[in-house]
Amino acid sequence: MEWHAKEAARIAVTMLHADLCPSGVMPVVIYNGFGGVIFHEACGHSLEATSVAKGHSVFAGKLGQRIASEVVTAIDDGTIPNAWGSSNIDDEGHPTQKNVLIENGILKGYMVDMLNGRRMNMKPTGNSRRESYKYAPTSRMTNTFIAPGDKTKEEIIRSTEYGLYAKYMGGGSVNPVTGDFNFAVNEAYLIKDGKIDRPVRGATLIGKGSQVLLDIDMVADNLDLGQGMCGSVSGSVPANVGQPMIRVKKMTVGGRK
Repeated sequence: MEWHAKEAARIAVTMLHADLCPSGVMPVVIYNGFGGVIFHEACGHSLEATSVAKGHSVFAGKLGQRIASEVVTAIDDGTIPNAWGSSNIDDEGHPTQKNVLIENGILKGYMVDMLNGRRMNMKPTGNSRRESYKYAPTSRMTNTFIAPGDKTKEEIIRSTEYGLYAKYMGGGSVNPVTGDFNFAVNEAYLIKDGKIDRPVRGATLIGKGSQVLLDIDMVADNLDLGQGMCGSVSGSVPANVGQPMIRVKKMTVGGRK
């Protein structure tokens, strides 16, 4: 608790004296851990059978097709011991499992519950979840993350001539059908000549989840997870989000001209 308090104070003081963030399309480096909330919200929900079975997903009918950069592998794993989103069985009695959703950019699978699995002619994947008996269970994420790559965080910063470094993500909004999103950045810095230059405030990241997946060109080796509560039609459930540091080669950054 003390660490979190000190970190919140550090961010507040840093951003208090920061310049306004410039706007435009630029490379964006997103730090690990809770940075994975963009994948969770803008892409993960579109890989749940809840959306896919009804055709309300940009990824419906795309199994075996390339939907991401070849450096991207994404996993949902409800079996990680003692992890925030883990359990032994889902709310329909199926064992949880490790599901590879995207492998080297290729769509390999969805997160499937029993009802929507019948609609899609697919077996359940242990992802059926609900907040309580008040809700009907449906397909939900557990511990969902982008797998580590082969770069170091230093390499990613060093190879970025100019861009934005999003160290801590904030809240945002997502259209679950299209994947269009905007997220605030609680702590951000400009990158110049391969070095972190100065803090900037008021940054937002704007884009489309399916396009961001294609524009990720570097993935670091420092995977970390962040905890949160995910809300959907079956209520609010604990879910882990995560990723290593990644670089998106181009993204719209909202700020000031």
